Amino acid sequence: MGAPTPSVNHERARALARSADSRKAEDLVLLDLRGRASFCDSFLICSASSGRQARAIADGMVRDLRAAGMTPIGVEGMEAGRWVLLDYGDVIVHVFDGPYRDFYDLEGLWSDAPRVRLQLDAPAVHA
Repeated sequence: MGAPTPSVNHERARALARSADSRKAEDLVLLDLRGRASFCDSFLICSASSGRQARAIADGMVRDLRAAGMTPIGVEGMEAGRWVLLDYGDVIVHVFDGPYRDFYDLEGLWSDAPRVRLQLDAPAVHA
């Protein structure tokens, strides 16, 4: 079995990334986990400057994608806002309040996963 190719469709991840970017999420990273994890195809990781902003970013992403017909399977951490997880099945989104991203270091844990280039110049999915 060959290595995964970055050309596979990551449209849901890109829509989520555009939504997060439109709400001033910082340092967005998309990791391709195909062939490395059985529970999803990719992680979208981003940072916020506070727990309040992390909640606002995650809430906005859920609203934007729901308006486009996509509902998350699960949402965790919205109350505290330190690490909000949105599970879209093939894409799992991690929105961190800044210091928590460094502490949990998902990019270090998945350092062998290729990073997918995000093109955020297309409009967000806002309803």
